[in-house]
Amino acid sequence: MKIARIEVHLIRVPFDMGAAPRAFAGMNWTSVDSLFVHVLTDQGVDGWGEGWGHVACPTTSAALTTLVGPAFVGRDATDRTALMLEMQHRFHIHGRTGPVAYALAAIEIALWDIAGKLAKQPIACLLAGAPRELEAYASLLRYSEPSLVAAAVERALGQGFRHIKLHEERIDAVTAARRAAGETTWLALDTNCPWSVSQAIEHARALEPLRLAWLEEPVWPPEDRHGLARVRASTAMPVAAGENAMSVHDLASMFDAGALDVCQPSVIKFGGIAAVAQAAAVARAHSVEYVPHCFYFGPGYLASLHLAAAFAPAAPFELFFGALEASPYHDAVRAREGRLSVPDGPGLGIEPDMEVIARYRLGDAVVVGA
Repeated sequence: MKIARIEVHLIRVPFDMGAAPRAFAGMNWTSVDSLFVHVLTDQGVDGWGEGWGHVACPTTSAALTTLVGPAFVGRDATDRTALMLEMQHRFHIHGRTGPVAYALAAIEIALWDIAGKLAKQPIACLLAGAPRELEAYASLLRYSEPSLVAAAVERALGQGFRHIKLHEERIDAVTAARRAAGETTWLALDTNCPWSVSQAIEHARALEPLRLAWLEEPVWPPEDRHGLARVRASTAMPVAAGENAMSVHDLASMFDAGALDVCQPSVIKFGGIAAVAQAAAVARAHSVEYVPHCFYFGPGYLASLHLAAAFAPAAPFELFFGALEASPYHDAVRAREGRLSVPDGPGLGIEPDMEVIARYRLGDAVVVGA
């Protein structure tokens, strides 16, 4: 079964965050971009993957369409493990993270989708798990002002969420969130790498009375695993990180340093489904909890659901908290009373609505191959 062509669809979907948009992580959050990657075979079986991400989608698309994608055309779509290893070797000179690595992850996810369809099994079952319901946590954007943070928490509670994650740096904003959430609501904090080690230790100690489920990525730079270990040793609060890890070996070095209580590899950054599955197993051997990072909306979101069903069924699953105008997966990206269902169809379990993709696509699809 040969790969006949690869189609790349860049879509942009407006959304409402419930307040005036704020610049955060290099983006003005009025819409979200997603890179849908469609791998088609000469036998009519196809698969979907997703490339990282947001405002970086055009760079991943360029790597896919000019360098990585052409290398896959004509190759055996069923020989996934050997093919991906060959391509990792072939392209490693371009870096083990960044657009080329993200392009490889997108195709790897699509090959898993094909494998599931051929086996007539959801990916969760291929990973020795099973589709199930998962508890979701509402992953809020950054609001900064305490009153806006509190209002967002109240909206999430009103929609049935009992697990909430903030993206804030200010202590007063987190305090306002805890007050709005109440004493018993699960509340986590992602700071996105803002502080030096000494600053992170100071903030962690100040945050301890707020009883957070974890403190995520408090240290700049994110690869300072020994500095992160110092923060972890200074506080009783669990420490989480890993969305910026580039490989299983990278995560393992964080475990060896004693840096983590919770690891969060991101499937569309990290190399794809097989790499995350391996990372989850290594995490378990180090007594570190695996909880997927998932701040995206396409096939990578579905892949993360299947990975969570197989390796983190009891952990709350990250769900972007914003009102998307539309989704190619419709209600699959919406929680009901704070819960999500892992699709039970073959492969990723759901096919995207091509009408929605066409409506929100930026320009035409880019086609690699015949």
